[in-house]
Amino acid sequence: MGFVRVLALLTILLPDAVHAQEHQHGIASPYGGEQTREIKSLSNEEMADLRKGAGSGFAKAAELNGVPGPSHLLELKDEIRLDPQQTAAIQAIFDRMRADAISAGTGLISHEKALDIEFKNGSITDGTLAEMIAKIEESRGKLRYIHLSAHLKTRVILNADQIDKYNSLRGYADPKHSSRKVTSQ
Repeated sequence: MGFVRVLALLTILLPDAVHAQEHQHGIASPYGGEQTREIKSLSNEEMADLRKGAGSGFAKAAELNGVPGPSHLLELKDEIRLDPQQTAAIQAIFDRMRADAISAGTGLISHEKALDIEFKNGSITDGTLAEMIAKIEESRGKLRYIHLSAHLKTRVILNADQIDKYNSLRGYADPKHSSRKVTSQ
């Protein structure tokens, strides 16, 4: 019985002692636990978003400057009073954006996985690293373009009141940044 109690006590106290020692010696990392990820540089949530074509913040430059995106427009279509033609046009933009984003997101995951494997195997060189990062950033740039260009395409389908309503509903209402200042393509 004594051995079991000692073992139980150690399992309770040992993790706290190790944690305290790590902090004392400055070796604790905010990345702790991430070493078990399938792809170290991407969380499971990030990979899921990339695989489903989610925006993941790629279009913030448009969204936060009053240029609505198709996904949220479709969610808010009744409040914004989109007519059937607008809804159909925005749905088509969304469908194309999503298909393109899934393809580009899958490419980004593939490039990140290849980089991860090179580091894991210890076979990476400076030249390989440069090439791999260029591919990763090209994929990331492609994703931003896909999402931002969808915002541009939706803007020309809406009238100024609809854009203002969208921005108000999304919490971006600012009289200094009314859509009436935004020019159409």
